[in-house]
Amino acid sequence: MARGSKTEPKWIEMPSLPARGKEFSLDPGHDYHDLGELYADAPVARGQGDVIVHRAILDDITGIPKLLDWLSDGDIVILEMSRLITVETELRIAVDQIQSFVETDLSGEVIRLGTSRLLLIPPTFAISEHQNTAY
Repeated sequence: MARGSKTEPKWIEMPSLPARGKEFSLDPGHDYHDLGELYADAPVARGQGDVIVHRAILDDITGIPKLLDWLSDGDIVILEMSRLITVETELRIAVDQIQSFVETDLSGEVIRLGTSRLLLIPPTFAISEHQNTAY
């Protein structure tokens, strides 16, 4: 199918979807459903050795405990902190708390990705500093 020929997303009926009140509506014809908002704590089946990569935006320091829970579970976190950059004191507190927990308590890694992102890696992963130039 050509890229521009589709007029709207295909609607898939989900009879197993629980009926809820007026909290949100899932009527046919909606263009987009943010499943992250509808099912913020959806159960994710995990097998032996499975890892979840969380993408998170840290608005303030109140979100830090959730990040630390994910890391304690062995998950990887890509953390966007651009909203905190303008508040230097809160940014410094957040980075210090995260770095202390990840590197000291967990023996994991905190890697800076650009100016506003951090990659948080639990100790179950090994980071190689060897540069591979053969692409």
